[in-house]
Amino acid sequence: YLLNAFFTGPGFTKRQLQGKCIFITGGSGFVGKAIIEKLLRSVPDVTIILLIRPKRGKSAQERLEEILNDKVFELVRNEKGVTVFSHVHAVEGNIEDVDMFGMQPSDYLEMCTKVQIVIHSAATLDFAVSLRNATSTNLIGTKNVLKFGQQCPKLLALVHVSSAYVNSNRDAAEERLYEVPADSNWLINLCNHSTDEELEAMLPEILNTHLNTYTFTKALAEHEVNNSVVQRKGKAVIIRPSMITCAWKEPVPGWTNSKNGPSGFLMGASKGVVRRLPVDKDLIYDYVPIDIVVNMILVSAAMISANEITNERDEVPIFHCTSSVSNPFRWNTVEKKINIYLHLEPLKSAVWYPYLKLVPTLRHFSLSAMIVHMIPAYFLDLFLKMTGAKPRLVRLHTNVNNSLKLLEPFIFTEWRFHNNKAIGLSERLDAADRRDFPIDFRTLDWPNYFGTMVTGVRRYLNNEEPSTLKAAILKDNILLSLHLLLQFSLIMAMWSMTTLFFSDSWFNIVLPLIGYALFCIL
Repeated sequence: YLLNAFFTGPGFTKRQLQGKCIFITGGSGFVGKAIIEKLLRSVPDVTIILLIRPKRGKSAQERLEEILNDKVFELVRNEKGVTVFSHVHAVEGNIEDVDMFGMQPSDYLEMCTKVQIVIHSAATLDFAVSLRNATSTNLIGTKNVLKFGQQCPKLLALVHVSSAYVNSNRDAAEERLYEVPADSNWLINLCNHSTDEELEAMLPEILNTHLNTYTFTKALAEHEVNNSVVQRKGKAVIIRPSMITCAWKEPVPGWTNSKNGPSGFLMGASKGVVRRLPVDKDLIYDYVPIDIVVNMILVSAAMISANEITNERDEVPIFHCTSSVSNPFRWNTVEKKINIYLHLEPLKSAVWYPYLKLVPTLRHFSLSAMIVHMIPAYFLDLFLKMTGAKPRLVRLHTNVNNSLKLLEPFIFTEWRFHNNKAIGLSERLDAADRRDFPIDFRTLDWPNYFGTMVTGVRRYLNNEEPSTLKAAILKDNILLSLHLLLQFSLIMAMWSMTTLFFSDSWFNIVLPLIGYALFCIL
């Protein structure tokens, strides 16, 4: 597709979104919350409608109150007061319900008359989810949102948040559609007329070259967007983020509420319980900050609503929100700095002295984890049980190991997601938009960003306030002393064992040191 050469003028995105009624799915998720926060803080007079399903006995309104209590809204609450949240409204419904989201017809039709922009970010991100559930949420849910958009007479834009990994069956991907992996109606019919056991047996054949049900159903959803009435009217756009990580700059550097990707490992590492990370430190990994993703979504919504994105391939415009080509990240650039960051921002709640080591294969990780994760976890859980606390470390590490088996193809595969069109879009932004809605992060410095990530993990995932840092540093020094004492004790224990079996004093000195060195390598 071709980006029009028309210069949009100062503050285009803010002006284009100002006063609009924006319908958002997935508002309780990582991306959804960040979109809501950005709109409330940066776009005047916006009306936000969130589709929220009841969950765990809580109504849509109760869940909305929980969403707005997230720490991501601290800045906008302080800047604009609590009255700003009057712009956010919850409607009870479910994207999987083909009958008007399960809403009353009058409420659904009234909402249709108001909505001008649709942002569809709801999806199931579980790589282990069944084909039936992935189809229901990612495919049928998208079809229902498209049907809703088609019925909105004032619709200006529909942004579908997809994933760069819909093309993970390729070494490299451009910002375009590739062949459809299956017929959507055939898949829906198959799910409706097959048992779970039958679907599980057919799964390898159905997925073909796709890695899991997530990438497969998200790829199908993109083609639904492309074939929709909304797209034929030129009002649809697809954003493909890669692995979304913490905020680079806004609303505050380091903000996250997602335990996916490196943040989850850093969360465990800062506690001292995760001590090994399986990565190939020389491969390129594709990470993108959440604030860049949000800005890309809002900029593309503004552009498509003003007919500023046209199409030369007769298909839906697609923008990659990725780094693997324009600003590639390799773990070898931060390997030596991670542990420094962990001790600059230690946790008061740490259970042992943090030390994270990168290991090159999952097999190496499994062997190492048995020694440095599972064995200590059994002893610590035994101690917790004896003190009346709930044992949890063995279960935690078991879950980590199971998750890594699902993630192995993503951890040890390098992809190149080309983003020339996204860069072209960023170059069209005026000075005001580049300041308020930046989408170009080629200047991001990865080592410094990972320091920001450690700070964010401490504050937002481990829930430790900056005021606790002094006490945390004191505890970190105590844990260091205990860690060194344990290392010395291990060497002495190995020395004692060798003296029982060998009389050569030189051998009794060297063997424990060799054993300890092998332990450190693991």
